[in-house]
Parts: sequence; structure tokens; C-alpha cells
Amino acid sequence: MTLEDRIEELRSRHRTLEDQIDRERHRPFPSIESLSTLKRQKLRIKDEITELEHAR
Repeated sequence: MTLEDRIEELRSRHRTLEDQIDRERHRPFPSIESLSTLKRQKLRIKDEITELEHAR
């Protein structure tokens, strides 16, 4: 897997997490715990993307 492939895979996972966060927010009784977990995962992926982009 190339660096570009890895970055694209992470971007895809980042978008998926964003969708999950949006769905959770729009539920009648959103779970704060689930939202926090999803946001932490999204932030870790964003940090990894940034790190990989600087390594190019």
C-alpha cells in the first residue's frame, strides 16, 4: 500500500465517522458517550492524516 493509498483510506474512514456522528446527533436521544468515542476516533485519524501528509 502506498502512502497515497493509506491517506485515502484514512480520509474515507474519517468521512464514515463524520456520517456516524451526524446520525447519532440527529437521534431523539443521542448518546454523549458514543459521540465522544466517535469524535476521538475521528480526531486520531485526522492527526494521522496530517502526519502522513507532512511525510510526503
